[in-house]
Amino acid sequence: MRILHTSDWHLGRTLHGVDLLDHQAAYLDHLVDVVRSEGVGAVLVAGDVYDRAIPPVDAVNLLSDTVARLAEHADVVLTPGNHDSAIRLGFGASLMRAGVHFRTRVPDVGTPVVLDPASRGGSGGRVAVYAMPYLDPDAVRWELADGCGCGGDGEVPGEPGREHGRAPLPRSHEAVTAAAMRRVRTDVARRREGGGAPLRNVVVAHAFVVGGQASESERDIRVGGVDSVPAGVFGGAGVDYVALGHLHGPQTVTLPGVSRETTGHDRDGTTTARYSGSPLAYSFSEMHQKKSTVLLDLDATGDARTELLPAPVPRRLAEVTGTLDDLLGASGDPHTDDWLRVFVTDPARPTEMYARVRARFPHALQVQHRPPVTAEREVISVVGQGRDPLEVTHEFVQHVTGTGPDQAERAALRTALERALASERSA
Repeated sequence: MRILHTSDWHLGRTLHGVDLLDHQAAYLDHLVDVVRSEGVGAVLVAGDVYDRAIPPVDAVNLLSDTVARLAEHADVVLTPGNHDSAIRLGFGASLMRAGVHFRTRVPDVGTPVVLDPASRGGSGGRVAVYAMPYLDPDAVRWELADGCGCGGDGEVPGEPGREHGRAPLPRSHEAVTAAAMRRVRTDVARRREGGGAPLRNVVVAHAFVVGGQASESERDIRVGGVDSVPAGVFGGAGVDYVALGHLHGPQTVTLPGVSRETTGHDRDGTTTARYSGSPLAYSFSEMHQKKSTVLLDLDATGDARTELLPAPVPRRLAEVTGTLDDLLGASGDPHTDDWLRVFVTDPARPTEMYARVRARFPHALQVQHRPPVTAEREVISVVGQGRDPLEVTHEFVQHVTGTGPDQAERAALRTALERALASERSA
């Protein structure tokens, strides 16, 4: 079966105040085109569909339209991430059209969506997709408690699971994800013992797996100082592919290998795990990432072959550094249409620096004056009541521009200070 794995759309997000919805819509158009042209049977979205719990109306409309278009050609399985509201994303899930599966409920982590290519006129074996919503330890450590003897750190009255006398899971991402995977493995084993045609098994999860490379734009999910899940939690027990979301850079995560006897497949037993990454760069820390979508082929033996399909780049992110004259000259020519972070290195702050940079680079998002470092270490001045306010303002100008105020500027500062004092006395 051919599957498309994507995640971290963050619909409704902005980049330094710039609305990205049109660019996100262009990516989703690309996604629909890929589904049509590549014969994709299922689309898996591994969390952070929206950028915040209460998304803007335009983002909701864009998701609704996109899901409807995708469902004309493929099954669609979506699960929430740490940015989404599971309740809002899953609202009305029971009323969705056939082929659209919003998996937002924690009790369903061990119950797969079973995809059959034959239902859409395709070929190949059936695939069981175990989709996990983002598992917040504080919210689910009672609900996923399964009598494993893991222990906990106290009881919280009224939490799901307490009425059955179970101890809560430890307050960590590893504990709750491992509990969810135990439910997955139990269901995989039950289906295998039941006979019938073997299923290929895919897990969809939104988590920070140990070994993944983070970016600046992912929201911190630490609980008690711990935000990661060991890779081994997802490995083995008949899982053929792990479709991960949360980290914005496309990357492979190495999972421990297991034996053929454990998996039941005639292959080496390894489980393939990937982050698809976000479709757009959401911070300058991502400007060198090659954004993509994962095209996954699962064959009859369970082998998972993946290919990265480049995502469209609506506008490149770049960083330029130099004196203002250099940037306004030929060296700035390749970047006039980029989203830019600009560092101006003149020793003294140029006059009207920001306006001149924006006139040259209309899509500049950050403009900073960064003069050459002339001291080995920064000197911090303490401003007390005994300091002359005029002297303090002169030092401030020196700190910001790299040079002290000239005679005219000193006169202007003195006049401003005298007027401020006069206004204070008359108040």
